[in-house]
Amino acid sequence: MRFTCEKSMLVTGLNIAGRTVAQKSSLSVIEGILCKAGHGLSLTGYNMETAITYEIEAEVSDPGECILPSKLFGDIIRRLPEGPVTVVVDDGFKVSIRAGFASFTISAESAEDYPELPDVNAGRAIHIPQNRLKELISGTIFAVSENQGRPIHTGVKFEVTNTSITAIAVDGFRLARRTYHPEESTERELSFVVPAAGLKEVEKIVADTEESASFTLGPKHILFQMGSATLVCRLLEGEFLDWRKVVPTNCPVKLVANVSDLASSVERVGLIVSEKYKSPVRCVFSNQELLMRTNTTIGAAEDRCSFAGDGKELEIGFNVRYLADALRVIPSQEVTLELTNGLSPIVLTPVEEKYDFAYMVLPVRIKNG
Repeated sequence: MRFTCEKSMLVTGLNIAGRTVAQKSSLSVIEGILCKAGHGLSLTGYNMETAITYEIEAEVSDPGECILPSKLFGDIIRRLPEGPVTVVVDDGFKVSIRAGFASFTISAESAEDYPELPDVNAGRAIHIPQNRLKELISGTIFAVSENQGRPIHTGVKFEVTNTSITAIAVDGFRLARRTYHPEESTERELSFVVPAAGLKEVEKIVADTEESASFTLGPKHILFQMGSATLVCRLLEGEFLDWRKVVPTNCPVKLVANVSDLASSVERVGLIVSEKYKSPVRCVFSNQELLMRTNTTIGAAEDRCSFAGDGKELEIGFNVRYLADALRVIPSQEVTLELTNGLSPIVLTPVEEKYDFAYMVLPVRIKNG
């Protein structure tokens, strides 16, 4: 095998594909990176749950494939001078690397024992702009459960209809939903749950651009295509929460607040709260004003934030981090706060119709006084 390509492109490919190289495995070959040279160059990392393949433009004079030692090969390439890099692998899997005046010789392995990646190409792809896919993920993934007792909730559920693509995450204390409405019909009706680990990698790869990404659903896996990168991961199985039944509708109290002002107040009060010194924030929704107070063993905090509407003196306790997480990803300048009573969740919904999201946070019991 022999190929030449630009160092910068090779570094990008190794950085992206290397994210899913297995760190420690009984199957030693997946601790390396699969390198295939044909019409171009492809690099693959696969930890038996998630695989990333990155395609690179390269001048290939001798096609072939091998497994390169991921860390060593990556460290060498990153330290080479800028410009073209030539890699030659002989029949004994000795690897020669040259760039400028620098040269290295290392050992590779045969690709024969590398596991085959799941094949989901028989499905029909659904296309979505990369920035919209990124918004769906970043707007929900923070609410994914870390409780392995309910593994289905450690992923994000996607619901695809003819007119929408919706992402939902729940963890037993909060719910996050974001919906994208494509200009053209998807002509599909799908429902599946993607593990958070795979989606975090997708989130890192997709760019803030209108360029198209796509996903293709297989029987047990899903494939994301994003520019030069392809990611395939196993789907989660089980019964996901029927989220439509738990999100309150027709709440009697509706208030409109500035997202930035509310987020700043919540974060200020949250300075007194930590993982070690947990304490709910006491929220009193009065006429045109929200009063927030909290007391912990390290101190006390109080802040006020104005809004439009009458909160009818509702007093509710919330986990301040959950409120802050939701406010941080709301895409609009204003948000509607929907309330029912002191024991019901708060639901954050859009003021403007062009946005489509919902964030629900369950209340926390607070002591009187």
